[in-house]
Amino acid sequence: MTERKMISLALLVDQATGNHPAAWLDPRTNPAGSVDIRHFGAIAKLAERGKFDLFFVADTPAARTENLHAWSRFPFYTNTLEPVTLLAALAGATDRIGLGGTVSTSFSEPYNVARQFASLDHLSGGRAAWNVVTSANDYAARNFGHTTLPPHALRYERAGEFVDVVRKLWDTWEDDAFPYDRESGRYYDPARMHVVHHEGQFFKVHGALNIARTPQGHPVIIQAGASDTGRELAARTAEVVFASDASPEAAKKGYDDLKGRMAKYGRDPDTLRILAGMPAIVGRSEAEAEEKHQRLQEMVHPDVGRFRLGTDLETDLSDLPLDEPIPPERLPKSANFHKAFFDGIMKIIREENPTLRQLYLRYERGRKTIKGTPAQIADVMEHWLAMGACDGFMMQFHTLPGGLEDFVAEVVPELQRRKL
Repeated sequence: MTERKMISLALLVDQATGNHPAAWLDPRTNPAGSVDIRHFGAIAKLAERGKFDLFFVADTPAARTENLHAWSRFPFYTNTLEPVTLLAALAGATDRIGLGGTVSTSFSEPYNVARQFASLDHLSGGRAAWNVVTSANDYAARNFGHTTLPPHALRYERAGEFVDVVRKLWDTWEDDAFPYDRESGRYYDPARMHVVHHEGQFFKVHGALNIARTPQGHPVIIQAGASDTGRELAARTAEVVFASDASPEAAKKGYDDLKGRMAKYGRDPDTLRILAGMPAIVGRSEAEAEEKHQRLQEMVHPDVGRFRLGTDLETDLSDLPLDEPIPPERLPKSANFHKAFFDGIMKIIREENPTLRQLYLRYERGRKTIKGTPAQIADVMEHWLAMGACDGFMMQFHTLPGGLEDFVAEVVPELQRRKL
């Protein structure tokens, strides 16, 4: 009998209190935990105990500087620790779990990133992972002297060369380059050092990384780009990809497409793990899980509700009454940015004609939350895996550590019973 495929599990931490916009208002969360290493340490150790493979910190190098009436009530990427610094601290608090973090290729230099993640790999005993992003907001661009981000294609060209340079730097030293030979007085073997000579469109590097080859040799490369350009870069370089398809059928198409691109780069598809985004709320019953979700939804401030909807509808809703439908003349005909989000909102409006308040209480940006009993959530995960829609899941919890505690206590044993 063929051995059953095992689920790979990663934990997404984009906010210390959880990924729901009102999570910080829940009295069971710690809003000051975003800069408290003890808070993160407890979450990382809980994930490790729950057999997660990866603790992942999302990031953007910017604070929001506009629409503060809304952002001040929804502190997204505000008051957050720099990822590599945080992960270095967590390396000492954990033993086995992978430690991944986002660093942008648009606002960094290859040498710095190569050195940071090589250091993290040494400190963690070979558990470092770099999430390669090109950044997707102008708040970050303005922090680095630019008015707007460069065009999408140009950002990915730079990212591709950036990754190539980082990997060359990680190969500066062979595995046995540092014998520390006291008898000969030779600290390292010069024949096992390879100086990097790179001159490309974006980077010119002549030098060498000043740290020994790491336990992994190359720390793990993570990516999440969903565009054709992003998929091509992932097929060439990534070992983990985060996917956000809403259905297993769509995810299966994306899975096959991405893995089908790898052969031309001489790569085995089994060397890439594709993790589906999976927001989940666990309850003793489906009704209890739904109640947990609704309790959080009702904490969403009207400023935040209007703003999040308006962002994806690409229109200003701040002056509209909450308990009336959005006037048709205020709705754009089409989307310029996130078509999937726009179309999802418009579908609800066409079919149900809700009030503005009902709409923002109903709306979930992106992947729909799975709400149910441990067995129901395990059923969904097993179905996705069996369909070949993913290799595992990037778990997202509305509150932390509470949502993770429920998952580790209830869902993980169910997955273990199923030998997944």
